[in-house]
Amino acid sequence: MSKRLPNSIDPSQFAAIFAPRDPAGHKGAFGSTAIVGGGPGMVGAAVLAARSALKSGCGRVYVGLAQQDPAFSIDTLQPELMLRSISSLMGISEQITAWGVGCGLGDSAYSLQCLKTVFSHRGNAPLVVDADGLNAMARGDVSPTWGQASVVLTPHPAEAARLLGTDTASVQANRTDAAQALAKQFNAWVLLKGQHTIVCTPTGQCQINTTGNVGLATAGSGDVLTGLLTSLLAQGFEPDIAVPAAVWLHGAAADALSAELGGPIGLTASELIDSIRKLRNGVKSH
Repeated sequence: MSKRLPNSIDPSQFAAIFAPRDPAGHKGAFGSTAIVGGGPGMVGAAVLAARSALKSGCGRVYVGLAQQDPAFSIDTLQPELMLRSISSLMGISEQITAWGVGCGLGDSAYSLQCLKTVFSHRGNAPLVVDADGLNAMARGDVSPTWGQASVVLTPHPAEAARLLGTDTASVQANRTDAAQALAKQFNAWVLLKGQHTIVCTPTGQCQINTTGNVGLATAGSGDVLTGLLTSLLAQGFEPDIAVPAAVWLHGAAADALSAELGGPIGLTASELIDSIRKLRNGVKSH
């Protein structure tokens, strides 16, 4: 007998994402995101995540590059992003309302120290762990000593396999089981990426996403998702709203671009960001 598939994510779950903002709102009311990553040669990953966080509605976005002497001090296309050293970022950690770590982080001793520092300084702010952050955990280079506040893990199948000590084929053969196993192992929300991404709560309830297309199979797409998710958490949305909303929006943005551009081939991660912004401003929940 085949297993019953999880229920699909539906926009009615996160109507608050599309609600008009208070006209008297100010930047301090819309949260502060910190993206930590962008080791040597991978600055673009952190920048994509940060741009995504900004354009999905966060009031302030900081970028901590995992480099001891970064040559990159400003994003000339998005100068609103505030680039800080990791030590400087830790100095304002109490102002950060959500952290996103791992995008282009790398595996140097310094980048691992950056990861450990975020784990120990994030306090009660939600934490999203992606990419090289997940790989560091799988290798045992860092332990999940991240406290009690909400954590979201965003592995693709190969990263999930490393975390579970298995192989990618086994994860793909039983995607719901794999997501539930990770959620239980780390007491975290899990977003198992791929065609029909699985979202799993820390207690094992799963949903499946039906938006998105093969255009998302491009470098930087996952970074955009991490930035979007971290941004929604920073804005004060609880994980049961922010996590399915981010996954749905990310896929729906790719679908809108595919329709606009005549197909998914050649879709870029950068293009997704403005498409997400349009959707958040215009989509009405059913």
